[in-house]
Parts: sequence; structure tokens; C-alpha cells
Amino acid sequence: MPVFPVPPRPSAPPLARLAILLACLLAGGCVLDGASVRDAAKSAGFGPKEVAAPDFVTQSRRGGGDFLPVGESAPPRETRAKSAAGVKALEADLDASRQRNEARGRVAAKVGGAVKPPAPPKVPPAE
Repeated sequence: MPVFPVPPRPSAPPLARLAILLACLLAGGCVLDGASVRDAAKSAGFGPKEVAAPDFVTQSRRGGGDFLPVGESAPPRETRAKSAAGVKALEADLDASRQRNEARGRVAAKVGGAVKPPAPPKVPPAE
């Protein structure tokens, strides 16, 4: 059986390989966030078209929806804490609401206990 010699594969010199690798890494570092690629595609007409928000959306938005800068305190609130009398009144209102709900639950449990569940349907035996 004859043996055919395999010619060596042509390879780039090590300096050329290093230059190609360096160029790829530099180009990859430029597009890490993708903003430049997105902006270029949008300016070329490939990006999505910007759609204006409908009127009901723009009217329902509050002004000044920006985030606070780091290290800056939030503006003081317009509402103050409840007084001791206000807290007591709120607690009394919540207790009354709880008592009403518990009473309604007891009535519903009595009504639910008096109702018998329906009998299961009768299925003819399989043939």
C-alpha cells in the first residue's frame, strides 16, 4: 500500500497570530455595552422606530421621575406622623373591622356546615 506524504499546513507566523488576536480583543472591548453598535444600526435605519407614548400615558406620569443622585437625601415628606390620639383611633377602627370580619366568618361557617355536599355522580360500569 503506497504512503502519500501529507504536505504541512501553511500557518501564519506567530507575530501575525498575535496581531490578529490583539485586534479581535480590542474590537471586542469596544462593543461590550453594545451601545455603539446599536446606535450605528439605528442611524443606518436597521433599529426599531421610536414610538411616542399615547396621550393618556404622558398625562398620567408625574413630573420629576428621575432617580436621586448618590449621596443626596430624599426631600422631606409632606405628611407628618399620626399623633397618639390618631393612632388610638386607627387601632380602634381596625379592631372593629376585625370583629365584623370574624362575625361574618362565623355566620358563613354555620351556613356552610348546614349544606350537604352533592352526591357523587353515578357512572355506569365500563363495558
